[in-house]
Amino acid sequence: MKKQPTVILAVAAALSGALLGGCEAPDVSTWISGSGGQSTTAPEGQATGEETTIPEAPSIDWNAIPETFVLAPGSEKALPHREGVTYHISAPDVATVSPDGKLAISEHAAIGSKAEVTVEYQGQTKTAQITVKSSLAETIMMVNSVPTVTNPTDLAVVVNKQRSLPVDYIPPGLTEPNVPFPFSGKAEKKLLREPAARALESLFAAAEKDGIQLYGVSGYRSYRTQKSLFDGYVKTQGAEHAARYSANPGKSEHQTGLAMDVSGADSRTRLEEPFADTPEGKWLAAHCAEHGFIIRYPKGKEEITGYAYEPWHLRYVGTTMAKEIMEKGITLEEYFQDAVAVQSQS
Repeated sequence: MKKQPTVILAVAAALSGALLGGCEAPDVSTWISGSGGQSTTAPEGQATGEETTIPEAPSIDWNAIPETFVLAPGSEKALPHREGVTYHISAPDVATVSPDGKLAISEHAAIGSKAEVTVEYQGQTKTAQITVKSSLAETIMMVNSVPTVTNPTDLAVVVNKQRSLPVDYIPPGLTEPNVPFPFSGKAEKKLLREPAARALESLFAAAEKDGIQLYGVSGYRSYRTQKSLFDGYVKTQGAEHAARYSANPGKSEHQTGLAMDVSGADSRTRLEEPFADTPEGKWLAAHCAEHGFIIRYPKGKEEITGYAYEPWHLRYVGTTMAKEIMEKGITLEEYFQDAVAVQSQS
């Protein structure tokens, strides 16, 4: 107990001596703590009050992920990638993404099918919509000098004056839809492929609920039937009229089994342009897409389709494609031309 004043006096003497001599004062804490002169100063860069800069983690190019992708079946696309990035696909039957960011469209993905891909990294996410389309050039080949489609059974097959079906093509699964026709008995033209037949039944049932009576007029036509019909048009109304309103054999949509001409109760507008102005025609244009059909030969698009306006000619393509085509007011050809334009920029 008697040593404490001595220590205090010694410390005071040391301090006063240092100050008078212009020297830095010694570390008093080492005297009091008995640390033997060892410094307790924090290492350089860690002194109290100094800010430590933490480098930012690398990011990814979010702009490289567009709002939409338009890709063909079997195609691939590279997504931004680095360690820690994760991907999610909403429809694995349409597309997949590998851990390193390779987006692959299934070879069996239906034209018009859609999926969403979500990219996530460091708490940020971005989702892009995928639409499956292919270019028309990818589904055509020359057969005996005739441009012939390579996908005749595809629900999105495009058949027109420049794209013929195989000569011996007969569509699979032809069946008669349970809808009214303005004639009785069995007939080839009552037939449609199974998906189109069921969709036509749904369409007619919906029309009936709204007080609209529709009739099926002409569906499937074989190559032989179309040849006889076209030759008859040429003989009675001339080649020019035949080319405007009828198709050469092998180039008719009716041979696909996916097209049906329809009418209302008034026979005077049956297969005539004024059908568009009838209650039945107006209802059809407004609601056909809900059941997977489009007005295949719309008004003002004659140069694209090659045929005059036919408000009665329905073509089944499935609801996804039908809604996009009808909402945009485009033709089936333009739907695919759009895909080519988008892909050529990627």
